[in-house]
Amino acid sequence: MTVKKQLGMRIRYLRKLRNMSIEDLALESNINRNYLSDLERGQRNPSLDILVRISIGLRISMEYLFRGIDVIR
Repeated sequence: MTVKKQLGMRIRYLRKLRNMSIEDLALESNINRNYLSDLERGQRNPSLDILVRISIGLRISMEYLFRGIDVIR
């Protein structure tokens, strides 16, 4: 599975764990809802700035955001 797909699944998991809708996270992160939806489906390659905003929106560290994602192939 690609890193983009794993990251998208992780973001969706953490969002749902916090009982947030995609709209809630988009507002908290100041990210377009459609962009966030694409990101959760692994269709976008987010910038570092976007990842920081998502971490802030979820109230987690960047380390926690990437926990469990296998980047070594």
